[in-house]
Amino acid sequence: MPIRFHGGCTFAEDPARSAPEARIIWHADLDPGTIGVTAFTAHPTDPDSICIDKLAPWLTVAIDPEGREHAVLSDGWHHIRLDILEGRLEGQEAVLLRYELRGLASADARLLPLSRFLHLCQHRRFARSLFPRDSWIDRGIEMLRVYDALSEGASQREIGAALFGDGRVRQDWSAGSDSLRSRVRRLVRDARSMARGGYRQLMQRKR
Repeated sequence: MPIRFHGGCTFAEDPARSAPEARIIWHADLDPGTIGVTAFTAHPTDPDSICIDKLAPWLTVAIDPEGREHAVLSDGWHHIRLDILEGRLEGQEAVLLRYELRGLASADARLLPLSRFLHLCQHRRFARSLFPRDSWIDRGIEMLRVYDALSEGASQREIGAALFGDGRVRQDWSAGSDSLRSRVRRLVRDARSMARGGYRQLMQRKR
């Protein structure tokens, strides 16, 4: 299914919500960890079944115009994406899921998300060990701050002072190495590139 939405999400979230409260369902074309599943009605006593009410605290389901369900399991800090290719989650007491894995690279990208999902179903919590910290987050936060500052009309020097402190800017801004100014320029360039649509590739980065 091609991406038909400007933002790259299958369903838009209310922009007034804070990030930990948002339940964004990224399109599967942009989130390589999205797991395609077929859902069969099952009896809750079946050891292979998943009781939907046990996932309810984290589960958000949206339905596209074709009637297909797209789901995210999230506590605001971790997320697991499911696309229900056949069957339904909503209205079911318990389901038996058949997971779609194929190929080499595409299957490899889904093994970790599948392990996360199975652990959540079995232990009713997100496993910290399966969600290692992404070292890119700190730079991503810097770019968000830079873009906010640019939107408010801040100069590059003002951005440097906000990020690295007035003292360092006074000392290094006009230094012979130009390293601080170059760092700010790179952040400005990357922040603008991200705002023009580069954010759509965030989930496809190698980790």
